Amino acid sequence: MLFNSYTFLLGFLPVTLIGYFVLARFQVKWAAAWLALASLWFYGYWDLHYVPLLLASITFNFIVGGRINAAAGTPTATRLLVFGVAVNLGLLAYFKYADFFLTNLAALADAPLEPLGIILPLGISFFTFTQIAYLADARAGKAREYNFTNYVLFVTYFPHLIAGPILHHREMMPQFAAPDTYRLRASNFAVGSMIFTIGLAKKVLIADNLAPYANELFADPTQPSFFIAWGGVLAYTFQLYFDFSGYSDMAIGLSRMFGVQLPLNFNSPYKSTSISEFWRRWHMTLSRFLRDYLYIAL
Repeated sequence: MLFNSYTFLLGFLPVTLIGYFVLARFQVKWAAAWLALASLWFYGYWDLHYVPLLLASITFNFIVGGRINAAAGTPTATRLLVFGVAVNLGLLAYFKYADFFLTNLAALADAPLEPLGIILPLGISFFTFTQIAYLADARAGKAREYNFTNYVLFVTYFPHLIAGPILHHREMMPQFAAPDTYRLRASNFAVGSMIFTIGLAKKVLIADNLAPYANELFADPTQPSFFIAWGGVLAYTFQLYFDFSGYSDMAIGLSRMFGVQLPLNFNSPYKSTSISEFWRRWHMTLSRFLRDYLYIAL
């Protein structure tokens, strides 16, 4: 389900918002559970078969994170972290690269190996990296989670599930635990709906309308004319820009409607003066993840 679809705008979003704030008037934990279930339904709308995979990943990481916390400060915690990261990366590698390696191995070895026909689960990179960060924070003593419902919500939270941002446990869980988050505020709804509308306009009015010009080039890239070549390249450049920028804005705006603030994930990368600055501005939470959990760790 896409953020710009009628199903989402006229069905899923209003029902989820109404249920969330009505239940919050009785019990905050009911509202959190409702939002977690709605996020799972949002995910399952794409393909119901992958919901068990998502739940299995969540349950596995929740248990391993708890064991890491219980073994804090011991070599066992480190071994559990290595085990958890290996399982998460193994799952990601299987779905993303199994067919790629089989195809290339068949070509190199001239062997009759057929691709498995694996369909990449929606958002697998985002929920995998999010949970790896949680395990690493648990090992460092920065994250302790005992509420399974809130953890499910943390991983599946639908505004970030399609295109990010990659969330940190320490910046989201205090918001999910705070009663103030679940109070309906006109300011949150006004700001959130405005940001969402701007993102929706970027996606629908700009990115989608540039797509036909880019498609004309890629449909026959062998001998394009001068104008088709330059027009297609520029159209694709701005289509990518406004598509990701639009989804980033929509995610922040949607989340703000629910009283939850997401981190900034896109900051005008075409204004960059260097490649490194461009990388830091394009997918900001991915850059943060790589910096905190790969570069600094190594």
